[in-house]
Amino acid sequence: MFSIVPYESKHAICFKELNLAWIKEHFQVEAMDIELLENCESSILNKGGFIFIGLWDNKPVGCFSLQKHAEGHFELGKMAVNTSHQGLHIGQKMLAFAIDFGKNKNWRKIDLYSSTKLNTALHIYEKFGFKKVPLEDTITYLRSDIKMELTL
Repeated sequence: MFSIVPYESKHAICFKELNLAWIKEHFQVEAMDIELLENCESSILNKGGFIFIGLWDNKPVGCFSLQKHAEGHFELGKMAVNTSHQGLHIGQKMLAFAIDFGKNKNWRKIDLYSSTKLNTALHIYEKFGFKKVPLEDTITYLRSDIKMELTL
């Protein structure tokens, strides 16, 4: 059984490990990754953001964050699913949850940064209504070569 719960301090290690696993599989870990994953409470939660954990039979198998950029404008990030649980639509369930969460909070938009190397993820984002928008000249991650946005 799959469920999504708000982050608690006990989830810090799984949030970090789930994210490091997918980043290392496809890219290199960058300084901002370390900052967010080592200090997720101060870097995300204490700045008005949210972290959620996906549980399969009460075991953490997925996660994502919503970082606040401005009032009603959040960035979806640090979304990861344990490789042992991929193919079970967990990423799609977490994405749907994030969108509904934003709508319930009356947010204006959710954006995300990704890589064109992650075809499956991009397809899912498009399926949920995210549209490609111009990428800024100054980006946080070297791996980010695409920006997508969903107006709520």
